[in-house]
Amino acid sequence: MAAQQRQFLLTDPLPKVMWSLALPAIAAMLLYGLNAFMDTVFVGQLMNEAALAGIAIAYPLVGLTMGLANLSGTGAANLLSIAIGEEDLDTQAKILPNANLIVLLTSLAFAIPSYFLAPQMVGMMGGEGEVLDYGVTYFRATLWAAPLWTYGLSLNFIIRGEGRMRVAARMMAYGLGLNLVLTPVFIKYLGMGLAGAAWASNLGMLLYCVAEVRYFRRGKASFVSDVTSLAFDSGVFKRILQLGFPGFIIGMMGLIQAIVVFNAIVGVSPDGQRDLAFFAAANRIMLLLMTPLFGLMRALQPIAGVNYGAGRIERTQASYWLFVRTGFLLVFPFWIFMNVFPELSLRLVLPDFTFTDQDILYFRLYMFILPILPLVFNALTWLPAVDRPKYASYVGVARQLVFFVPVMLILPRYFGLSGIYYGATGIDIVITVWLVLLVRRAMRSQETGSQESASQ
Repeated sequence: MAAQQRQFLLTDPLPKVMWSLALPAIAAMLLYGLNAFMDTVFVGQLMNEAALAGIAIAYPLVGLTMGLANLSGTGAANLLSIAIGEEDLDTQAKILPNANLIVLLTSLAFAIPSYFLAPQMVGMMGGEGEVLDYGVTYFRATLWAAPLWTYGLSLNFIIRGEGRMRVAARMMAYGLGLNLVLTPVFIKYLGMGLAGAAWASNLGMLLYCVAEVRYFRRGKASFVSDVTSLAFDSGVFKRILQLGFPGFIIGMMGLIQAIVVFNAIVGVSPDGQRDLAFFAAANRIMLLLMTPLFGLMRALQPIAGVNYGAGRIERTQASYWLFVRTGFLLVFPFWIFMNVFPELSLRLVLPDFTFTDQDILYFRLYMFILPILPLVFNALTWLPAVDRPKYASYVGVARQLVFFVPVMLILPRYFGLSGIYYGATGIDIVITVWLVLLVRRAMRSQETGSQESASQ
């Protein structure tokens, strides 16, 4: 089965391989995006604007758990794909024990101090008064299951690294489906409020982990694996961290961006709670629209990694451009709809909100970047998959520290809320151009190396 899957990734027509992997990955990510979106809808419909603002400012902190999963999961998945391409069985057998050790160490190191420092951390995000209380409640509830979140997401990345997107999607669907059912029950009928939304997600993640552990324990993986073991191999441990660092740093930088944006909104807005709620609604809609791109990213990783490991450089490069074109075609119709009917979209989350013309302008600005994001997301996946993780890491750090932080500290002082939305859009355009140039540079380097190998 493992050899058959490897051959499929290496030799079948690329469009066929792409859709075989992408369709279940997109379905899973759409369900994931729908869950995150519906959490916001449930909170907006069943609670109030303060609760919506509270979950908005806490969510980037919760996202650090996902960043830790990226560190172990995407690093292990990238290494696994390359090892499958190279037919390196020894490395394959060492991946899960080392990834598990990274999960255990990082999740506990994050969750324990964060629980006690939750008020300070949510306050750092711009939370005050009722919004702060809501944010702390949600954040602390999620921390109880932080190791589960990190472990479950990491295992799912590894399954995707095998190229088994249908299996990974099915595992994800179990947990997300349970979360979708439990969230309104816990919020309203059990009276748990925002803590209920968090515990619904936690229980969904528990089911998610159980399903994945059963998959590995039953020997269904395409490589030698012990899902419950812990081990340290310096070479494999280091390689996982190197290949997973871009995903982790992007998550960390996302937190920095959220801190800067939320504090900028509170600092320049006469009604910070209202504008935080509006930004949260726009952000969740944007995330929902980006979920097909997240699915494509997951599908690209094993295709690029396995072909790179097997020395199929031209096919590796062709896969990037194919995924970019497909991503554009997937999101463009939705982008048109959101621009034509912006208020209709926003009312799904904020039913009683009074939208101004300025709000609609901000929403359209926020959505402006969507059609070119396939270039960005696929580049951030492709570069680590072909053993160029430092390129993606440089961009992730520079986007926030070199561009985002200075712009968000300066523009809002002179242009108010407009500076936040215009500034963010301008930065993303610059980053897109930069990433495309880095991809082209990596491709030229690969071509040169391939030509030198052929001449020897």
